[in-house]
Amino acid sequence: MSKYDALWQYVRERGGDELVLSFAEVQEIAGVAIDHSFLRYKKELTAYGYQVGKISLKNETVAFKRI
Repeated sequence: MSKYDALWQYVRERGGDELVLSFAEVQEIAGVAIDHSFLRYKKELTAYGYQVGKISLKNETVAFKRI
């Protein structure tokens, strides 16, 4: 079980071709803040039919795209 499972489930249920969430929204949904480990865990999202697109440090957002 991953610390980001709740986030991956949310992205899958939300649907759509693209979803952009702020870092604050990710923390609220996942229950943990985004840190460097997110880069390692993001590979798990492909099992849910999505991939992590752009991570904007300036805007503090993460884009999720349907595969």
